[in-house]
Amino acid sequence: MTRASLDKQPHEVAAMFDRTARRYDLVNDVLSLGQDRLWRKATSAAIDAGPGELVLDLAAGTGTSTDAFTLLGARAIACDFSLGMLRTGVERRGGSGLSGGGVRGVTFVAGDGLRLPFADGAFDAVTISFGLRNMADTHEALRELLRVTRPGGRLVICEFSRPQVKPFELVYSQYLMKLLPPVARMVSSNPDSYEYLAESIQEWPDQAALARIIQESGWGKVAWRNLSLGIVALHRAVKPQVTDR
Repeated sequence: MTRASLDKQPHEVAAMFDRTARRYDLVNDVLSLGQDRLWRKATSAAIDAGPGELVLDLAAGTGTSTDAFTLLGARAIACDFSLGMLRTGVERRGGSGLSGGGVRGVTFVAGDGLRLPFADGAFDAVTISFGLRNMADTHEALRELLRVTRPGGRLVICEFSRPQVKPFELVYSQYLMKLLPPVARMVSSNPDSYEYLAESIQEWPDQAALARIIQESGWGKVAWRNLSLGIVALHRAVKPQVTDR
């Protein structure tokens, strides 16, 4: 199987991304018309990680998104359950394997978003870009992220959403279902995975619905803003402080 089904079985999703890894970043750049760079920049600014802080980038893939979190002196962990994506990221940085010592400021760790291999309260900030949609259980993934975040720590989610301008929403829907798959066939190492991409975006909750899911999972101060006319939304939240009773 070269693509996952919409019930998002972890072994199917991991295998799909293993096959996609080699040209994943190039294809994203092509299909988004370069907008993915702006989305990464906005996510990094929202995290605003400084010296002494530790950031978890979940579903980090090749670590392209993770690099930006280290620019102000923070440490970052790129976590993904696709070994193919992680190996590609390490090799591009001149590494020879999944090194616990880190490669060019980023440590690569294999892990399942529903059972993260980290201690409670380990991170100052956690983030996931275009990966929450691929989790089999959205609430459980958000609760796991909450568990590994310190009280007062922050969450940033960058994910596909719903365009807010009606005429553009129709154009975008046609692009997803009719233009994206044939373009992917020309440039991707696993074009079938982009059929899954289009279908999973259409099935995904809109901005307000995702905000409710985040809040239901235990996060506080939930807010969002739209990027690229709502093609993508950036959701932010904070882990509530522990209070004595």
